[in-house]
Amino acid sequence: MSKLDYCFSNDYMVLRPDRTSPFDLLHLLFSPKVGRNKAVDCFTSTEIRSFPRRLALFLNLLLQILVLSLAGPMSAIGAAVEFALNLVDNVLHGKMEYPDRSSASYRSLTGLIDGRVDLDRSLAPGDSRHHAALCVMASKVAYENEAFIRDVVTSRWQMEFIKFYNCWNEFENAYTAQAFVFCDRAGPDAELVVVAFRGTPAFDAARWRADLDPSWYKVPRLGRAHAAYTHALGAQRNMGWPKWVEHVKGKPQKVYAYYTIRDAVKGLLEASPKARLLVTGHGSGGALAVLFATVMAYHREKAVMDRLAGVYTFGQPQVGDAMLAMFAERNLDRPKKRHFRFTYAGDPLPRLPGVGSPAHFLHFGLCLHFDVSYHLKVIIELHFSKLTALTSKKKN
Repeated sequence: MSKLDYCFSNDYMVLRPDRTSPFDLLHLLFSPKVGRNKAVDCFTSTEIRSFPRRLALFLNLLLQILVLSLAGPMSAIGAAVEFALNLVDNVLHGKMEYPDRSSASYRSLTGLIDGRVDLDRSLAPGDSRHHAALCVMASKVAYENEAFIRDVVTSRWQMEFIKFYNCWNEFENAYTAQAFVFCDRAGPDAELVVVAFRGTPAFDAARWRADLDPSWYKVPRLGRAHAAYTHALGAQRNMGWPKWVEHVKGKPQKVYAYYTIRDAVKGLLEASPKARLLVTGHGSGGALAVLFATVMAYHREKAVMDRLAGVYTFGQPQVGDAMLAMFAERNLDRPKKRHFRFTYAGDPLPRLPGVGSPAHFLHFGLCLHFDVSYHLKVIIELHFSKLTALTSKKKN
């Protein structure tokens, strides 16, 4: 990446742990002139005079460097652990065969820890809890491979699997976003189109680094957006968020999460006049889900937004500043609430990228918080103050 990649923005700050030296870290601590520091991409005139803010960036960079240094061991250990656990699971179920990572029976660590995949059939489609129950299971299944997801959607849920997407990140030159799309039934009779984004895999150090990263850039009319999540969603070098991405003749066409999935959803909604759209994800998948809906509103995709039934996120990190929060609320929660953010007890993910973020990231909208006893607290986020709890009640 270079500073030219952000030429579409008039304000940005991107941390660069990949090229940070000990001198850069010391310079960050003792000099307010961060624009001259190789560890930070921003305008050369940028200064941060507050020592606590520079200290927060210093500590964040150290943590990112540490996480990146563990990428190789984490990947190797993760692959070995998942393979061994799947092998044991096969033996316990009487299958004397080596696990195949691409098969419908292979599970990620998430799936091995919690093997539930069936929907709650006691919740009818008209039940107010049906959408949330469907989305939480879709967010969980999103951690698995394509064959597993296809089998669960078609065989266990008796629904229509559309496609699994492995999506390109222009800024990292890697596939960093995965999602799948399905409908509650086939053909024009579909009443729901669901997009589920995968969260951060347990042993993927690069994705954990992205969750920790407080980097941002300001998008005109939208506000300061979390850089890593917007990159993963399909933002374009030098252009940011154009409404369309043109295919360069003679070059392989890249799959960008936002553009590819948006076009697929538009086609499905056009083919199914009664269908409504649900978007969901857990952790970083939740961040991608809410940004996906927000960017559609930014591009004035009115036909799709009018049929958005809800955005359900679980353990979603912060994705932007107060300006982005107000834009999202104007478009997602009017005329009625459509963004529902679920959190649990001391889960650290919703607290990322954390206090001291240079963009002043915050949450927005309605938060449904469950404590360790599964008591529900409904929280409204105030853009310029601390959280305010409005009501509290026990889960039925």
